[in-house]
Amino acid sequence: MVELDNFGVMTKDELSRLSDQELITQAKKMKSASIVHAVLIGFMVGVILFSIWKNTVGLFTLIPLFLIYKVFHKPEQYKALKEVLKERNLSN
Repeated sequence: MVELDNFGVMTKDELSRLSDQELITQAKKMKSASIVHAVLIGFMVGVILFSIWKNTVGLFTLIPLFLIYKVFHKPEQYKALKEVLKERNLSN
């Protein structure tokens, strides 16, 4: 089994060591995770807009902004996964 770094993100080198079936499984997980991320981002944007509407810009606004930032950095792993799938001629 491949070790993950501190944040549970696999590098391209680690992904290349996975079997074809494991790569396809990872691709399916990433697709479903992207839907969840979109819903979470929408909710956090709603929290930010509510905070602005109530004129309470502060920590209540900064926490969702930080979380949105962290969610947007997940596609880097998805790009690495797509590259490895393309190298092996597997469809995702």
